[in-house]
Amino acid sequence: MKRIDVQELELRHRALDTLIHELDRRGSHMTPVDRERAVELKKERLAMRDQIFALRGH
Repeated sequence: MKRIDVQELELRHRALDTLIHELDRRGSHMTPVDRERAVELKKERLAMRDQIFALRGH
C-alpha cells in the first residue's frame, strides 16, 4: 500500500486552487459545464484539505 505523503497532497491542493481560481475568474461567462466542474473541484479540494488535517493530527 502506498504511503500518503502530506507534501504531495498539499501540492495537489494548490493545483486545485489554481484551477478553481482560473474557472472562477470567468465569472458570469462560465458555461454550465465550467460551473459544474468548479463545484466538483471545490468538493475535491475540501476532501483533500480534510485528509491533510487528518494526517497532521489536527
